[in-house]
Amino acid sequence: MPNTLPAPLPAPLPVLYSFRRCPYAMRARLALQGSAIACEHREVVLKNKPAHLLALSPKGTVPVLWLPDASDASAGRVLEQSLDIMLWALRQRDPLGWLPVSDAGMADALALVAHNDGPFKQQLDRYKYPNRSGLANGAADRDAAAVWLNMLDARLREQPFLAGQRFGLVDAAVAPFLRQFAHTDTTWFAAQPWKSLSNWLAGFEASELFAAVMQKHAPWQARLAENDGH
Repeated sequence: MPNTLPAPLPAPLPVLYSFRRCPYAMRARLALQGSAIACEHREVVLKNKPAHLLALSPKGTVPVLWLPDASDASAGRVLEQSLDIMLWALRQRDPLGWLPVSDAGMADALALVAHNDGPFKQQLDRYKYPNRSGLANGAADRDAAAVWLNMLDARLREQPFLAGQRFGLVDAAVAPFLRQFAHTDTTWFAAQPWKSLSNWLAGFEASELFAAVMQKHAPWQARLAENDGH
């Protein structure tokens, strides 16, 4: 009887530590969903973070993507930043064409994301949670953020998506934060002259993509070490 080699073990799935409402985690999930990369979803309770998450990333924030090593379950690569997770996923597979095709297009997308993650995120936090910054209200930061939103609306009057003719990297990276801004005071947001921006956001929230990444997951609890592989 001829000798046969054992079949190789399947590669372990990437593990995503996430929190459903976190906009950073949301955009990581969007990219993983858009790239059709399967992963193990571990929903985190922020007041009771899993020990394995803290071992991978002591800063303890989500999302964190762990890429386990098939030959050593205790090793692997760790991605701790949401944009890094997005770019990793889309560079593995990009069936929907989310990545810009030119250097100029990528530079433009990353510049928009940088403003979103920097000045806009600070204004959003101060608008939504003024007491945390010792403010009576967040109106000044809301109005400062509106300058950028006016620019985005003008961009969307010229093209259907921030990325151009189709939804792309920058749309997925920015939409969760604009959604949070819009929901801080829906009446005020609806009264603004941002028809194109409002339609873009409504389309995102009504999309199958958004529904897929917003499915509820029970909080993940660590299994016994001998059953969990680490």
